[in-house]
Amino acid sequence: MSAARDYGLDDDYEWPRPPEGGWTADDLDELPNLPPHTELIDGSLVFVSPQTNFHSLAIRLLDHALLAQTPDELKVMMQMTVKLNERNRSEPDVLVFRAEAYAGTRQTWYRPEDVVIAVEVVSKESMERDREVKPLKYAQAGIPHFWRVEENHDLPVVYAYELDPATKVYGLVGIFHNRLKLTVPFPIDIDLTSLEPRR
Repeated sequence: MSAARDYGLDDDYEWPRPPEGGWTADDLDELPNLPPHTELIDGSLVFVSPQTNFHSLAIRLLDHALLAQTPDELKVMMQMTVKLNERNRSEPDVLVFRAEAYAGTRQTWYRPEDVVIAVEVVSKESMERDREVKPLKYAQAGIPHFWRVEENHDLPVVYAYELDPATKVYGLVGIFHNRLKLTVPFPIDIDLTSLEPRR
């Protein structure tokens, strides 16, 4: 039995074959039939596994809270890619970006210099990427704030980092249980215990 059939695809399906040197960030918009939320890390395509309720609820909680608290010069978007460089185009779960970078409904990516906060909600399959690979790449690209969100007893814990622009390395600002309260990049106050499905 072919691998394509194992995944419910017919025998004629052809898996994407990378060109010599790997894919580029621009290829992500051109490749046909990619699964939703495909990312490009170091020239390789990364496919996202099915996500848990925690992952979806944490994204929704942060998205809604940030939408209510961001100043007018900023916007919030879920699961949009950031073209970090030619070989890396990642998709933060939530991002806060400069409003002037919004280029209409057909836009598929943002520049790192337009991103103010990149948020990754850690899942089992993304743990290494979210803890090690992506923070390094976001810092090197100059994204000033990075939040990593992990699950602890069914509630989110937010690890908030701020970029040292001299070294391009993130420093830990704080680890937040129950309540996320920050003064930068703007006043933020989020009840992390309100993680539940809406009726």
